[in-house]
Amino acid sequence: METSKNKFTNLDKIFWPAEGYTKGDVINYYNSMYKYIIKYLKGRPQSLFRTPNGIKDKGFFQKDAGEQAPDWVDKYPSWSDSAAKKVNYLLCNNKPSLLYLANLGCIELNPWNSTVAHPDNPDYIIIDIDPSENNTYDQVIETALIVKKILDKGAATCYCKTSGATGMHVFIPLAAKYNYEHARTFAEIIATMVQHELATFTTLERSLSKRGKDHIYIDFLQNKIGSTIACAYSLRPRPGAPVSTPLEWSELKKRLKPEQFNIKNTTKRLEKKGDLFAGVLKKGIDIEKCLKKLSA
Repeated sequence: METSKNKFTNLDKIFWPAEGYTKGDVINYYNSMYKYIIKYLKGRPQSLFRTPNGIKDKGFFQKDAGEQAPDWVDKYPSWSDSAAKKVNYLLCNNKPSLLYLANLGCIELNPWNSTVAHPDNPDYIIIDIDPSENNTYDQVIETALIVKKILDKGAATCYCKTSGATGMHVFIPLAAKYNYEHARTFAEIIATMVQHELATFTTLERSLSKRGKDHIYIDFLQNKIGSTIACAYSLRPRPGAPVSTPLEWSELKKRLKPEQFNIKNTTKRLEKKGDLFAGVLKKGIDIEKCLKKLSA
């Protein structure tokens, strides 16, 4: 583990009381996952979600690096609408920076959809499948498969991963060829088509109070500059220490549970299957050709 720049603290602090996992376990996990996860972090401003007292604590978001951030961690100054000011976002460009975030209590990692090289052009579109209280994970899987069916018809490549919580994320590679407005509009079109096919238990209604407890929210609004979502291979501060894990589409079957993928088995899974998400950062789809095929 690279310790020359970092001074790790409170390694024995319990982060998951039921399982006994510690802050040190989080640091060790990201140390072992570095070669896989760095491509999904490098050059992307981070919205830090810090849970320094473990998963029983509410945690808090921190966008600005702050004066306490060391000089050797790269920063990116940018306007934040939510903070209503310019902030210095942290960039996770190397292993010391990754372990620095883990030592801050960042159990999960939340990068932008675009990099500082092309901040207005996302590398991918995200369809966030977000279940309500009474939805089953089988319904989440069914929704993801309909997303894929529609995109297959449009000859558009897509990849899926567990959210590490109760939902699922479908990523559509763009290779930074389009701006955020184009990305969001396309995502809304796909989400609307999915909702029409699964009208009994999906919705485009964002408000929890309006959509009720029986409808999955197909969220296309994650596609704007500054929005973040837990990246591939990120831990989540939830019981069982689950990991947001890329899947083969053939794995989306009944009885699949997101908690199957966690801090203890993700490294072995990667060694066996390789990085199933690598295509997200490769060749992007052609939105115009896809829409033509879908309207034919």
